Order: sequence, then C-alpha cells, then structure tokens
Amino acid sequence: MALGLPALGQSAENTRATATETTLTAETHDGKGGTQAALSVAVTGVDGTPASGTVVLEDSGTPLAGIALDPEGRATTTLSVPQGDHDLKAVYSGNATHQSSTSAVTPVRAAAAGVFNFSVSVAPATLSLNAGQSGTVVASVTPVNASTLPGPMFITLSCSGLPDQSACTFTPENIEVLPSSTAPINSTMVLATSNGVAATARLTPGDRQIRPTSRPVAWAVLLPGVFGLAGLAFGARRRQWLTRLSLLALVAFVSVLGATACSPQYDYYHHGPPHNLPTPAGTYTVNVTAQSSNGITAITNSTTMALTVTDTARN
Repeated sequence: MALGLPALGQSAENTRATATETTLTAETHDGKGGTQAALSVAVTGVDGTPASGTVVLEDSGTPLAGIALDPEGRATTTLSVPQGDHDLKAVYSGNATHQSSTSAVTPVRAAAAGVFNFSVSVAPATLSLNAGQSGTVVASVTPVNASTLPGPMFITLSCSGLPDQSACTFTPENIEVLPSSTAPINSTMVLATSNGVAATARLTPGDRQIRPTSRPVAWAVLLPGVFGLAGLAFGARRRQWLTRLSLLALVAFVSVLGATACSPQYDYYHHGPPHNLPTPAGTYTVNVTAQSSNGITAITNSTTMALTVTDTARN
C-alpha cells in the first residue's frame, strides 16, 4: 500500500526563505509480529531546489521518529506500527533558506497480531547540540499483546549511526516487560558530543620539581653511558668477564631511558594527554534499536532521531 500527498509550507521567521512542499509515502508489510511501515519523505522548495535539515514523523500529532534529509532533500526509514488505524504525517522544521512545511496525512492500518510485539518511539525526535554539549531524549517502548507472554521479558536498547567523537547511553539499558504491561515504558537516552579540548594533566608537586632539571640530568647520565658501552663492547672480545659487565651496563642504560623523556609516562605528565578531536558538525540520523528474545526467536524494532551538531568555533 502506498499513499502520499503534498502540503505547501505555511510560515517562517525568515520571509525571504523559499516556501517548501513536503510529501510522505508509506509502504506497509504485515508479518507474524505486526506491521512494518517503510516511510519515504521528500522536501522540495517551490523553486525546485531540495531542502536540507530534519523531518519529524508524527502519528496523530505524537512524534514517532526524526530523520535527516540527504543532499537531494529525501529520507527513508522503517517503523514498527502497533495494530489499529494511524494517521501519519511528516513535519519539516525549515532552516535559513527554506520555510517549514507539513505533509498531508497518510493513513496506515496495521493488522492485529496474536503474538507479543512492541513499538519504539523517541521524544524529542530532533536534537540540536553544540560540539561538547550533551542532550537527553526519552525512548519509549510500547508493548503489544504482552498478555501472551509466559513471563517477564527484557528488551535491550542501543543506538547506531552516531557521528565520530560522540556516544549514547540508556538508563535503564534493559527494560522489563511484564505480561500485564500495556503502557509505554521509558528509558532516558543521553547523547554526548566532544568539543575537542584536551584534558589538563594533573601534576604532583614532585613532578613540577623534576620538570626543569630532568632533561639535563638525563643527558648527563646517558652520554657517559653510551661511550662506556662502546668501550665495554670492544673490550668484551678480549676478556670474558667484561661480557657480563656489558650486559649489566645495558640493563642500567635501558632503565635510565625508562625514567627520562623516552618514557610514555614522563611524556604524559610533562606534556599532557593528546589533543581530542571534536565531533564533526552536521546533521545525522541516529538509529535507536530495541531487541528482545523469548528464548527461541529475537524481536527487533527500531526508530530514528535526527541529531544536529554545530561547530562552536565557526559561530
């Protein structure tokens, strides 16, 4: 089944921005566990230029997912739809060059299923962060036909599609669904980005005292040691006892190297940790996946959210 109707953009803060048209189409597939809806969104300016930014997918006004538009102004995702009738629409948020717009309602009917399943949604469906900031999203798992469960079932949440130098955590990561569960069960999802600022190494008072004098002392020990080893190696050919002495001197030489500027620990304390990279600026579609198992087969459903990262250095 494929349905889709366009809707023209309404208003925008920047009146010089181009009006847009958003369309939503849905292809549904009924399986043993429920109905899957493959959704396709397209946002185009009235002048024919593709829009950029994010789109929120709603069901009767309730956000289900967020997706980022590609360079052609399009995006696709697949959602698990609970049994019953649903009115889906796509809401384009707009940007500096394109006005916001909302698609016409696309009706979707999900077939009733006699086995346990669940759907996943996120709120808010879009999140904007400066590099180095963290944000919170609520992931909701709604059980379907939980009464068919023979006992409690655990659903594990995870995410993918994050930009480099970012991470996500869920609290709780594992959600328990009881046979009596009917209401959505929430988990807090925290998205963290990096601003690329390296942490400052904490030096002890002893380290600060060593810093101005450690290199001259190291060279004072290393240079005589190098010449001494060369002489011992030459003399070792004539006297056997000098061979053992050469080995002892070599061990002492390596020990001195480990205690001076050749040591990674020395470099860390006196030069600090390496510089961290910032999270790249851009708009990303993050996949939020929920997976459970009844001991025989695994049930996996997912949704998406749109993450926009801004480079503070450019602002």
